Amino acid sequence: QVQLVESGGGSVQAGGSLKLSCATSGYTWNMPCMAWFRQAPGKERETVASLTRRDTPYYSASVEGRFTISRDVTKRELYLEMISLEPEDTAMYYCAAQPPNSNTCGSFLEERYVYWGQGTQVTVSS
Repeated sequence: QVQLVESGGGSVQAGGSLKLSCATSGYTWNMPCMAWFRQAPGKERETVASLTRRDTPYYSASVEGRFTISRDVTKRELYLEMISLEPEDTAMYYCAAQPPNSNTCGSFLEERYVYWGQGTQVTVSS
């Protein structure tokens, strides 16, 4: 059973930085196609960043230039490095993975992702 466990969230002041990690386990195939999502209170969950099999990143407009998605396939971990954080970045952040052999790596469509972590809270104060 695929398991995703996020860590690295916390409370920071505006302008600060955090690095989120997502440890993956429970699968025997290559590291799946993955992405980061977030959900702020009272808002719908949104895609933040995704990664293709060739490690080409895609970002939402709101985080472009401030967030960096990456992965370490030997450690089977996904990362989201966040700088210049803004109060609007306050949300629960989730990592998610697609099924094995997916051909839609890099997709921003939430329905492509079937495995989800429990989330890690990021709070940015002004």
